[in-house]
Amino acid sequence: MKVYIDADGCPVVDITVKVSRQAGIDCVIICDSAHEFEKAGATTIKVSKGADSVDFVLVNMIQKGDVVITQDYGLAAMCMARGAVPVHQDGMIYTDDNIDGLLLQRHTAKKIRMAGGRLKGHPKRTTEQDRMFETILRGLFRCKM
Repeated sequence: MKVYIDADGCPVVDITVKVSRQAGIDCVIICDSAHEFEKAGATTIKVSKGADSVDFVLVNMIQKGDVVITQDYGLAAMCMARGAVPVHQDGMIYTDDNIDGLLLQRHTAKKIRMAGGRLKGHPKRTTEQDRMFETILRGLFRCKM
């Protein structure tokens, strides 16, 4: 098992690297050339900038049973199809039971934006969200070890 982080815009890179290192699990950070991520205890792969460039590299690297940290519902669906376990930055594990609704939500939001509508942004991240993510990740690693 390895852990892959879709690092572009990911607020839990440090937590993921720390917990992975403590569990003895290899951690791979994938980001585009607009971001800088060099973390002790993780391997960083930098890809060229471009829409979904990180996503395609990541999907082609993962194996069944790997864990992927991403807030991208489309990427999560592709990872699930490859047998990986995608986890949202808030600790939600993407499953067959929730992915369709999340993809529909993403599609609806895109339609609203394309029609000129505006959507409320995400609230500021809290320490409680970080704690929840870490708890879920630790539990997932115990199950996989």
